[in-house]
Amino acid sequence: MDSSNYSLSFLDSSSNLIPEQILPESNPDAEIMDAYSKTVTGVVVQVGPSVVHIKVKIKPGSSRQLRQESESSGSGVIITPDGFIVTNNHVVEGSNSVNVSLSGGAHFGAEIVGTDPATDIAVIRVPGSGLPISRLGDSNKLLVGQMAIAIGNPLGFQSTVTSGVISALGRSLRSRNGRLIENVIQTDAALNPGNSGGPLVDSRGWVIGINTAMIQFAQGICFAIPGNTVRWVVTQLMKEGKVTRGYMGISGQTVPIPVQIIRHFKLENETGVQVLDIVNNSPAYVTGLKEGDIIIELGRRPVKSVDDIHRFLNKECIGKQLDLVVLRDWTTKLDKVIVPAHTPE
Repeated sequence: MDSSNYSLSFLDSSSNLIPEQILPESNPDAEIMDAYSKTVTGVVVQVGPSVVHIKVKIKPGSSRQLRQESESSGSGVIITPDGFIVTNNHVVEGSNSVNVSLSGGAHFGAEIVGTDPATDIAVIRVPGSGLPISRLGDSNKLLVGQMAIAIGNPLGFQSTVTSGVISALGRSLRSRNGRLIENVIQTDAALNPGNSGGPLVDSRGWVIGINTAMIQFAQGICFAIPGNTVRWVVTQLMKEGKVTRGYMGISGQTVPIPVQIIRHFKLENETGVQVLDIVNNSPAYVTGLKEGDIIIELGRRPVKSVDDIHRFLNKECIGKQLDLVVLRDWTTKLDKVIVPAHTPE
């Protein structure tokens, strides 16, 4: 074979086999990923310094029913420059001592300011001033599908970041003591043991929730206590060390009210709270509430969400008559009176 009839061409930067004009000037997908990455990294830079690692020693015979002292860990987020930190109640429950590590490496012993098992929220405090903080956002403005970023210390790996979206809103979740936590955020931002108490953050760096739970053996089903609930609970804990609530004896969820119902009854609100369950012999049971009723007013104030009911059921309302307005079967508007009681222990 005469090799002189053949030649080889090497594909290098000078090759003319790929005309320059067919090469794309830019890659839209790469630009989108670059914008996404910049958003996540920007949030981490903003929020990361305020996220702490919490190490807890659990005393024997505590509510966790341990026979000997053990250790566990979780996460938290600093919300004031003088050292107030939000975390989960189950992170510090039954603790003998609580120690906090900041992202910069500083270590502090912490005191428990107050806990609220009903929402799985706790506030602890470390000594200091000028500490990095993050701010609580408005969880009522969240939309399903928007970006969510979780920062915490899963399995002891400090300052771990995961991202995803808001998968659903208005979920209900039972806490470890069996109480129903309402209006919970569902996200697919991956959480693991140790993420508990860390912040769930939006694309602007606002803390929209406190991560609290995941479903074992399931992928992408994780939960956070919404920021508005956290704000109200934290305020009570910082003032009094506990949350004293009035008790109706219901579980519920925020639901939209159909436009035709709003027009027919001339309502001001576009949402109300649907009763999902009623405790026997509770104030709601005595009042005659039924499953499926939509609460639209309590104490002559409009009820738009479960958070509204939490705010209205303060200790001042215990034992007092409150006007209650509900929609039943979407056809009837009922005026009732309810007398909230002390929350059962």
